[in-house]
Amino acid sequence: MRPVAIGIGSNLASEWGGRRATIEHAIEAVAALESVTLRACSSLHETEPVGGPEQGPFLNGALLVDVSEHLSPERLLSELHRIERAHGRVRPDPVRWGPRTLDLDLLLFGDLVREDPAPILPHPRMHERSFVIEPLAEVAPDLRHPILDRTMIELRSALQTS
Repeated sequence: MRPVAIGIGSNLASEWGGRRATIEHAIEAVAALESVTLRACSSLHETEPVGGPEQGPFLNGALLVDVSEHLSPERLLSELHRIERAHGRVRPDPVRWGPRTLDLDLLLFGDLVREDPAPILPHPRMHERSFVIEPLAEVAPDLRHPILDRTMIELRSALQTS
């Protein structure tokens, strides 16, 4: 089993309900995936959107899961996109960084580092975004960023002092 970090967020209601209900339902869907074991789920943090058009605030959180050795990042990302679609997410996004019913980002896949093929791992901007690092530090404080060689707690501290 290898540890995998997934960012989760929503700033639009879906057929499952409001932002919180949508996220809770999506967490259940991730936990139900074959070869995936949910280890921890952060609390949800209300955050202002980054980039994009004017839009409402997000609820953001992080999941720490274990995946079996035979589950590839591509397959997991495909499953995450399927869960997004089931919750009303349209890809490609009509507006970059626009509002969305559900956002599931593959942040870390063990200590895998790669730029090609997709997905890029670790997520290229995760360490710059407090809405990612705050919840991730909550569920996996000692998890290390494989390029920066810093824990989530260290990355959170760096964001708080900048």
